[in-house]
Amino acid sequence: MPGDERSQYGENVTIITKPISLENPIIVEGFPGIGLVGNIASQHLIDELEMEYMGSIESRYFPPIAVLFNGIINMPVRIYESVEHNILAVISDIPIHPTISYEVSKVLIDWAQSVNVKEIISIAGIATMSAENKVFGAATNDTMLEKIKEHVEVFQVGTISGISGSVMTECYMRNIPAISLLGETNSPNPDPRASAMVIKILNKIYDLSINTENLIDQAEQIEIELHKLAEQVKSSEEGDQPRREFPMYG
Repeated sequence: MPGDERSQYGENVTIITKPISLENPIIVEGFPGIGLVGNIASQHLIDELEMEYMGSIESRYFPPIAVLFNGIINMPVRIYESVEHNILAVISDIPIHPTISYEVSKVLIDWAQSVNVKEIISIAGIATMSAENKVFGAATNDTMLEKIKEHVEVFQVGTISGISGSVMTECYMRNIPAISLLGETNSPNPDPRASAMVIKILNKIYDLSINTENLIDQAEQIEIELHKLAEQVKSSEEGDQPRREFPMYG
């Protein structure tokens, strides 16, 4: 992209974006995980707010895959901007293996600080045996916890795994205000309904008006399409290579 900026904070991870004009933006991140809650919620946010594509995160450790939308090639890990709502969104269509989660989260937070981030929202899923579709919440400080505690079930004791856990830990260490919104799901399959519940919480906390009805209505089709994408990513990792240093599944 002409006029793009290239930021390389780690040896193996690069962020390339157009110049970011927002002042003290909120950053929402959604990476694939349990129920693909973060991925689905972030994509819905991007679509409903008509956010502009700004750039991507690249790494030699990401699987060799190109993502297609309506016949057009897209990067697997992308960054979007909404000037109207002062929001940046980071979305990934590929899972980030635990082996590289620390480095990716470190580079992401380095970049967030470079754009003077106000606060970070990490969206992920949490597996339970319940069918209530609650949203659990956690924060990096008391002020952020106070902001969300009336709208979520506070996640009192436990762990946040994967890239979302790494992002929250990195924010805590750097004193960056951040919250984790965990959509409850009782299935390992893609769960748009859990993602819709997280979006409803975002609406309350940040005074947004994002419609979730179409997300719920399209839940079955979204589940099918994301399952296909997951299978393609898995296939791209299997190949004939003698060693799978960074397997993406299992």
